[in-house]
Amino acid sequence: MPDLPRNASSDQTVQEAAVIQQELASELKYRLAKTPERATEDDWLVAICMVVRRRVVTALLATQHRRQANPAKKVYYLSMEFLVGRSLVSNLLSLGMLEPARMAMANLGLDLERIADREHDAALGNGGLGRLAACFVESLATMDLPGMGCGIKYDYGLFRQEFDGPAQVERADFWGSDHSPWLIERADESCIVNLYGHVEESHAADGAYRPTWIPGNTLLGIPHDMPIIGYGGRAANLLRLYSARASEVLEMGVFNAGDYVGAVQHQISTETISKVLYPSDEPSQGRELRLIQEYFLTACAMNDILREFSESGLPIEKLHTRAAIQLNDTHPTLVIAELMRLLVDHYTLPWDVAWSVTRATCSYTNHTLLPEALERWPVDLMTRVLPRHMQIIYEINARLLRRARAHWGDDDPRVAAVSLIEEGGTRHVRMAHLAIVGSHSINGVAQLHTELIKQSLVPHFYELMPERFNNKTNGITPRRWLAQANPPLAALLDQTLGPEWVVELERLRELTRHQDDPDFIERLARIKLANKERLARHVHGSMGVLLDPASLYDVQIKRIHEYKRQLLHVLHIIHLYLRIVDHGDDVAPRTHVFAGKAAPGYAAAKRIIHLIRSVARTINGDPRCRGRLNVVFLPDYKVTLAERIIPAADVSEQISTAGTEASGTGNMKLALNGALTVGTLDGANIEIRDCVGPENFYAFGLLAEEVGAMRRDGSYHPAQYAARSPALAEVLDTLIDGRYDSDRGQYRLLYDELMRRDHYFHLADFDAYVDAHRTIARDFTDRQAWHRKALHCMAHLGHFSSDRTVREYAREIWKLEGA
Repeated sequence: MPDLPRNASSDQTVQEAAVIQQELASELKYRLAKTPERATEDDWLVAICMVVRRRVVTALLATQHRRQANPAKKVYYLSMEFLVGRSLVSNLLSLGMLEPARMAMANLGLDLERIADREHDAALGNGGLGRLAACFVESLATMDLPGMGCGIKYDYGLFRQEFDGPAQVERADFWGSDHSPWLIERADESCIVNLYGHVEESHAADGAYRPTWIPGNTLLGIPHDMPIIGYGGRAANLLRLYSARASEVLEMGVFNAGDYVGAVQHQISTETISKVLYPSDEPSQGRELRLIQEYFLTACAMNDILREFSESGLPIEKLHTRAAIQLNDTHPTLVIAELMRLLVDHYTLPWDVAWSVTRATCSYTNHTLLPEALERWPVDLMTRVLPRHMQIIYEINARLLRRARAHWGDDDPRVAAVSLIEEGGTRHVRMAHLAIVGSHSINGVAQLHTELIKQSLVPHFYELMPERFNNKTNGITPRRWLAQANPPLAALLDQTLGPEWVVELERLRELTRHQDDPDFIERLARIKLANKERLARHVHGSMGVLLDPASLYDVQIKRIHEYKRQLLHVLHIIHLYLRIVDHGDDVAPRTHVFAGKAAPGYAAAKRIIHLIRSVARTINGDPRCRGRLNVVFLPDYKVTLAERIIPAADVSEQISTAGTEASGTGNMKLALNGALTVGTLDGANIEIRDCVGPENFYAFGLLAEEVGAMRRDGSYHPAQYAARSPALAEVLDTLIDGRYDSDRGQYRLLYDELMRRDHYFHLADFDAYVDAHRTIARDFTDRQAWHRKALHCMAHLGHFSSDRTVREYAREIWKLEGA
């Protein structure tokens, strides 16, 4: 267990605050050439970040020195996203500096929270995939396990979400990566990344095939290190982020000829590679850029992995004894082809030896059950951008197909089903198939998800290599999502359990002793109310909307996608609205909170946002709803906004169509902060329900096997559900009667999709969803009983710590010492 940094004595806090004050003055003077009197809030932010960075770097160097003396296996976690959020408060918390820093700032007439709020969220991710990666690298450091995250230093991230009326508008999200105090450029460890060109055929004296890749373009990958401090400050790991630069910044011949723009054109196009997360793949140029981004990450990471391995002095055949490469979804899958290229072409290993080393080193986490979300790259594009890698993929596939034919026979359709190449029309490389065949471990991220991978997503691979498949249910770091996000609740847990709960989350089980203590329940209720008031102040200040903290806060915050069913949620809101204005029903006060982004090219998701915001405008402007129903859609969802919303939630909406959500981690964050869950039996919801008990989980809707059966036999006819449910029919009619938009056709596409196809079974689950909320509304009237349920749930959520998840990876997949 790390040394716990909290609860320092008051004398010690005063002494540390005095030291911090001196260091702040030094940073202002020598780094910024400012006196305290002339310093702006941004200057103070830089100063306090640099004061903290000194201690983080000290811990990092000490960790590296200790590990160099005792070399051990290390995991390299490759991910296109690391949604780390802000770092200042997180680092202060981990180092035990939060109170001394607050005191030092107060002594200077400054408010630490106000200064910290000036920090930009690092725009390095989009959703749950990136946040999971951030939790994992933090847990690795907290448990002092050797590991490094490998990603891309995006200049602009995904986008900043704004609204033009009810419509989402995307703006560039420049977060200042070039000036971040947490990033340390390592130009001395840059690497060359090759692209395009052709392969020259040749053979060695022994007849072995020895091709040479002649690249048509080269660029530089520049590493930037973000130290990740573990809780307690005893260990630190690195998150290494790569930026792309031209290998030749200026073409002097072109410049001297007078073409000044053309002289730097290569630099401009090269540096586009690390500009934006997930460029749209609708135009062919965007698709090509995404492929190059993914290869850029894997080539840079592989360079670092082999450079570090070379320091061990071991033969390359022993790579897997010192390095574990974890693929976070299919985006980094090209690392398999890249490692094979290096082992075969540069280290001249025989193919079978190289393949054995590659498989023993790599492991793959699947994060999606949606077939359309599994990455596929056109063979023509892959051949043009990465000609040698395409040769290697063909060879891997040929050997796979020989194995498949030996197992099933030549003409069995399962042979084509496992092929790395999808035939018919435009041929594609199936990246999930490459990840599966090139890894020794393939894991899902919740028990149901893993079973559906084996039974539905890639059943033939499971039949061919069942020993490789396993489950690792996701988790979240309690340091970020409780200790930092909810300080009043964390303080109560410290007083009740001692500070150890933050690194031993299973200790929350001890809270069950207080379930029948009305005083403790009342303290919990007061904390929840204070968090709701805090969110209400933020909403009023940023949006001008008044919220009632006494009302039930019903929260759905996540990426906007049809399968996550924000549309079902707003259909229920419309139902409540109609009960109030058309039927005169008495509806208990409710506040519905949404946040999330729709991908720029995802028209259906953007229509759903448009509808939610139009419904919100209608309801919030209707005096008949005042004090009873409120709806807000908060813009630009990111980690910092999540930290503000989650502690205030009474109800957590986890309502994806059963069989579509891999796991989810928002369900864990909200429940850990005292929200009760309404949800389908999907993803990790099932395991949460098993832990807290069905009486404390508002389950509804079809099961995954029922959804699957109806899809297979074509027996789902959504219009029949509307015909049988007057309440549902009434709600649907409002989508096309102009009630929310003067253009009656605005939501016609949503209406037609629901009535004719309804791929995600909104109408099938509507009545059950309404019934679940009717039970929630009734239960919420007994506040003591409600908060008792919330306490019971919190006490039984220790299993969902990312420390537990990472420990399972480290023991069972990565084989790290000390795990």
